[in-house]
Amino acid sequence: MRVKNLITINNFFILFILIFSIIVNQHYASLGAFPIDTFYHFDLGYRILKGDIPFTDIWMVSGVIVNYLQAFFFYIFGINWTSYVLHASIFNGIISLATYFLLREFGLKIYYCFLYSLLFSLLGYTSSGTPFVDHHSTFFCLLAVYSLLFAIKKEKNIFWISIPIFLGFAFLSKQVPAFYIFLILSIIIIIYLFTLNKIDPLKSILLGIILSIFFLILLIFLGGIKFESFINQYILYPQSIGNDRFSNFKPTFDGVVSHFKFIYISIAPFFFINLKLIIYKKKFLKKKDFFYFIIILLFTLSLIFHQFFTKNQTYIFFLIPLLVGFSHIAINSITEKKNNSITFFLILYCILVTSKYHLRVNEDRKFHELNQVNFSKSIPATKIDNKLKGLKWITPPFKDNVEEEINFIKDLKSQIQTDKRKKMVITHYSFISSILDENFFSPSMAYTSDGSIIPLKNNKYSQKYKNLVINLIKKNNVDVIYIVYPVHKGSIADYLDKSCLKEKLILKGVISYEIKRCKDFIGKNN
Repeated sequence: MRVKNLITINNFFILFILIFSIIVNQHYASLGAFPIDTFYHFDLGYRILKGDIPFTDIWMVSGVIVNYLQAFFFYIFGINWTSYVLHASIFNGIISLATYFLLREFGLKIYYCFLYSLLFSLLGYTSSGTPFVDHHSTFFCLLAVYSLLFAIKKEKNIFWISIPIFLGFAFLSKQVPAFYIFLILSIIIIIYLFTLNKIDPLKSILLGIILSIFFLILLIFLGGIKFESFINQYILYPQSIGNDRFSNFKPTFDGVVSHFKFIYISIAPFFFINLKLIIYKKKFLKKKDFFYFIIILLFTLSLIFHQFFTKNQTYIFFLIPLLVGFSHIAINSITEKKNNSITFFLILYCILVTSKYHLRVNEDRKFHELNQVNFSKSIPATKIDNKLKGLKWITPPFKDNVEEEINFIKDLKSQIQTDKRKKMVITHYSFISSILDENFFSPSMAYTSDGSIIPLKNNKYSQKYKNLVINLIKKNNVDVIYIVYPVHKGSIADYLDKSCLKEKLILKGVISYEIKRCKDFIGKNN
């Protein structure tokens, strides 16, 4: 009878975590928008679905797997806001369930596993809500970490095989933190296999590597991607950006310590208990528990390190319930009797800190710069288009003039629809192609002024970007380019000969460039 009840409770918890994780992400993702980030993969998923080729038709420095996944969700569930957010919501559900299974495997009582997993889901993908490269890369890395922990504990081949597969997906989502985690896990695996004299897992790891390489080759050749373009855009160009960030990095106490203090506090019991074992137990370094400890510790430090250099808001506070869970496990391992006071303190601490960041990242939508926005002023995005049904429209630049922005977008739609020429549209409102069901051949994933997405004029890869733009215009017989504020006109004009372009103000905040015959466009049908 007890076994049946346990199974029933377990199944109920699994179902509840999955549903809760999806619903909570669907809800908070729909509170406001920060266009450049919120719609990062919206039109890209649409364009891939319509046949555009990454790296050939789109300058792509990250997120290739995220865009293909989004195209899949659009194909299955339709091109709309709900299916766009569902992509991230399901990912939130998967990683929250994986956390639940992991904590259970390490002996934590089922009710505590359930609680920590729910708290994890509150701080997981919800900080963004919509698909985002940093989140996908990080959570694929976390699945690789979970796989390694399971592989060491259960010694099953499937977990060894899955490690390089998850790391491959992480890298194809975003190069970092995937590269950091790849280095750390590789070193740990080598030391573990050498220390415990285990050879058999190498075969499974090699199989996982072969499957990952096969998937990449399949993606490149079946997708029609030029290997040279993939290397230039995805590997070499981002390195030129990363080198500048490393050279200009200046650590501060607030940035390194204070900002992540609750993450440090959450891991502290886990850290000090294992440190004591390292000092006083000579054989501990050869125990599996040591490797569990070092995996969790270095993964945590890697994500903190990654946040030093990313220009996005902090999103790794989901580590808090996970680390408290492992601290709970560590405390249980050294106490012979139940210590309800310690357990109570851990749970209370976790709930309070999770609530603090829940208010910041979910209720205030800080990751998308919406923390100064009054959401009661939001307007249903159906006023823009029915495909955006479910989104409550309000953005930081127009927080006090929501109707003004909606009317601007509607005027932009009308202008684009009225113009029957072949158009290229450069805008942060990266849903225009999708809602009008017309490809507007934007040459990049997004547009920033710092050279983090497209190379600036003085970058050695700017000529390759220019070639992509010109080829895109010629191949699709583009007649006019629209540039929508706040995207700077230099995002295109700086890469083309001025004699090729005839500038015209269309609307306040919208400039068009009619393309004329010139040396850049020899061979274009005019």
